[in-house]
Amino acid sequence: MRHVVEPFNPNENLLERIFSRENMQLAWKRVRANKGTAGIDKMTIADFPVFARENWDKIRESLLNGTYEAKPVRRVEIPAYYVC
Repeated sequence: MRHVVEPFNPNENLLERIFSRENMQLAWKRVRANKGTAGIDKMTIADFPVFARENWDKIRESLLNGTYEAKPVRRVEIPAYYVC
């Protein structure tokens, strides 16, 4: 699978590039291919596309203007004796 990536423009806002439609679609394809699991919000891979279509503009705007507040993440502690 080939992806066309636009040349880097140092004058373009980095957050704009990160949150571009193309980058978000590529990230979504990777999550879906990895069979990502639900997070703390219990949203499944199947539920995400509808949620994203309905809420992306608001989420993107809050990310760009610095008002986004992330929800807690699920985490698993790995005991030190398992770390190589």
